[in-house]
Amino acid sequence: MPLLELKDVSKSFGGLKAVSQVSFDIEPGEILGIIGPNGAGKTTLFNSMTGFYRPDGGEIRFHGERLIDLKPHQICQKGMVRTFQLVKPFLQLTVLENVLVAALNRTKKVQEATEKALKTIHFVGLGEKKDTLATGLTLPHRKRLELARALATEPKLLLLDEVMAGLTPTEVDELIRLLREINRQGITILLIEHVMRGLMALSQRVVVLNYGVKIAEGTPQEIVKNPQVIEAYLGEEFGQEYPA
Repeated sequence: MPLLELKDVSKSFGGLKAVSQVSFDIEPGEILGIIGPNGAGKTTLFNSMTGFYRPDGGEIRFHGERLIDLKPHQICQKGMVRTFQLVKPFLQLTVLENVLVAALNRTKKVQEATEKALKTIHFVGLGEKKDTLATGLTLPHRKRLELARALATEPKLLLLDEVMAGLTPTEVDELIRLLREINRQGITILLIEHVMRGLMALSQRVVVLNYGVKIAEGTPQEIVKNPQVIEAYLGEEFGQEYPA
C-alpha cells in the first residue's frame, strides 16, 4: 500500500481552479519532488493535504485512512507534517522552546519532550543556538528551526515547502546532506522546490504541476527531457543552469 494516495484532488477559489484532478502516490521511504511555475497550485495542494483547506473533490488517504475533514493537528498526530514557505517561528521564544512546543504534540511529559527537542536541535545543527531567541536567527538557521519543529512531531511523511529558497549554494549542499540523513532514518519526504539542483539531487520521482493540472510525472531524468515541462517551467532558466 502506498504511504500517501491522492486521487482526482481539486480545489477552487471562486472561479479560479487552483488544483484540478491531481492524482499521485508516494511510497514509504521515497523522496518525491513537486515542481511547477508560480501559481501552479503546489502550495494549495499541500494545504489541501494537511487540513488547511478542504478539497472540493477527490480523495486523500494516508496509510489507507481518509484525511479529508480532519484538522491540521489531527493529521500531524497521524504522522504527516509540513513546513511553510514563509517560516514563522515564535519569535520571542528560544530555539529550544520553539521545538519543545512541537515535541509536546507526541507527549505531555515536559521532561521527555525537552529531551526530544534537544536531540532534534542537535541533529539539525542548531545545538549552539538552543538558547537563542528565534528573532535573532539568520534565514538559514530559521529554515533549520522550521525543520526541527516538524521533526520533533515524529513524522512518517515530511512535507517541505521550498525549504531551500533563499539559501546559498553551500547552504543548499548542507541541507541536501541533512535531508538525505532524515530520509535514511525512515522518514518519507515530499518536497516543493524551485532550486532545481537540490530537487534533482534528492528526488527519486518528480510530479509537475501547471495551472493546477498535473502535466508530467517521472524520474528526474525523464522530467528534464519532457518538452511540455521545458516549455511550461524549466525553459531558459533551466538551460542556463543545466546546459546540454
